[in-house]
Amino acid sequence: MVTEETALPERATVPAHRDGNVLRWLAAYTASLVGDSVYFVALAWSAQKSAGPAEVGLIMAAGALPRALLMLGGGVVADRFDPRRVLLGSDALRCVLILSVAAAVALTAPALWLLVAVALVFGAVDALFVPAIGALPARITSSDQLTRVTGMRSLSMRLSQIVSPPLAGLAMGLGDTAAAFTVAGLLFALSLPLLLTVRVRPVGTRKESLERPEPGTAWKDLLDGLRYIRRHRLIGPLVAAGAVCELGLTGTLNVGMVLLNAERGWGASGYGWIVSGFGAGAAAGAAMLTLVGWLPRAGLVLAGTLFVGCAGAATIALVPTLWIAVVLAAVIGLSAGVFASLNNSLIQTAANPAYLGRVTSVVMLTMVGLAPLSYPLVGAAIGAWGAAPVFAGCGGFAALGVAVALASGAVRHAELPPPAPRPASRGVSAGAPAS
Repeated sequence: MVTEETALPERATVPAHRDGNVLRWLAAYTASLVGDSVYFVALAWSAQKSAGPAEVGLIMAAGALPRALLMLGGGVVADRFDPRRVLLGSDALRCVLILSVAAAVALTAPALWLLVAVALVFGAVDALFVPAIGALPARITSSDQLTRVTGMRSLSMRLSQIVSPPLAGLAMGLGDTAAAFTVAGLLFALSLPLLLTVRVRPVGTRKESLERPEPGTAWKDLLDGLRYIRRHRLIGPLVAAGAVCELGLTGTLNVGMVLLNAERGWGASGYGWIVSGFGAGAAAGAAMLTLVGWLPRAGLVLAGTLFVGCAGAATIALVPTLWIAVVLAAVIGLSAGVFASLNNSLIQTAANPAYLGRVTSVVMLTMVGLAPLSYPLVGAAIGAWGAAPVFAGCGGFAALGVAVALASGAVRHAELPPPAPRPASRGVSAGAPAS
C-alpha cells in the first residue's frame, strides 16, 4: 500500500540520473539483468555437460515458450496488483529457485528433466517480471524525466551484456556451475532490498489515470488492454511500428550477421568487431538521451532514426571491407537505440498508468515471442539467395514501420514533455517551478 509519506511529488526536482529514487530502481534492475545473464550461461554450461547438442537446444528454448505464452497475462497481473509488488515477488521466486538449483548441482550432476523444469519455471516467472519492470518507471519519476529513465535503462542493459559473461566465467572457474548459479541467485537477492526502498507514485496522480477501467475478470482485463492499444491514436501506431521493425531487423542482425560474416570470411574477430560497433552505437544513443533528457519533434526524430537504421541494415551486406561494416553497424546501433528509447518514452508518457503493464507486455511479446520466429526464415533465405538480397529485403520490410509511424498524425506531431525547471533554492518546494 502506497502511503502519503512514500508517494512522490508530480514533478521531479532533480534530473533522473541524479535522483536517488531512480538510481535505486536502476541498481536493482541492473543486478537482476546481470543475474539473468549469469543464469543463462550457467544453464547452458550445465546442459552441455550432461546432455547432447539436441538436448542443449531443448533446454535453452524451454524458457522461451512460457515467457511468450504468459507475457500478456503478466501484464494483467502487473496492472492489477501493483508493479513493484510483482517485481518483488518475481525476484524473490527467482532467487529461491536459482539458489535451490545451485544446491542441487553442487550435490549431484543435474538431470535433463531438472534443467528443463528450471528453464520452464524461470520463463514463467520472467513473464511476470518483464511487464512489471516496464510499468514501474511512470510511477517512480515524473513524465518529463521518462526519456532519461529510458536511456538509463538501455545503458543498464548494455552494461549487463558486457559484465555478465566474464562474471559467469570467473564463477565457473572458481566453483563450476554451482558457483555460477549461486552468483545469479545472490544478484536476484541483492535487487530485493533495493526495490523495497524505491518510492512509488500512486496511479491517480496523473490526470488521465483518473479514468480507471472497471475491474473484471483477467480475460476481460486482457481484452481491455488490447482494445486500449488498438484505439489509442499514438500508442497503437507506435506499437505497430516497433513490431514491424523487430520482425524485419532482429533476425537480420542476430542470425544474418553471423552468416554474412562467414560469407565474407572476416572470421570470429570480424564478427566481434561488428557486434561491438553495434553495441557502442546503441550505448551512445542511450547515453545521449540520458544526459539530454529531451528531444524536440520526438515523433519525427523517431521515424527518421528508424529510417536510418533500416537503410543501414539493408546496405551493410553490400559494403566491401570490414571497417566500413563496423562503422555502419555503429550507425545502425545508434539509430536503433534512439528509436527504441523515443518509442518507449512516448508510450510511457502517453499511456494511462493503469494500462502500462498490459501495454509493456504487448511490446515485449513482439520482441521475445514474435521476432525470433524470423530466425529460421532469415537463415534459410541467406542459404538460398545469399546475404545481400536478404538484408535488403529485411531492411525494406522494416522500413514499413517508418510508413506506419508517418501515416499517423499523432506520431508526426508527438512531443515529449520538456524537463521541469530546476528549483531556484532549497526554499522552493518540490514540484514548484523556479521563479
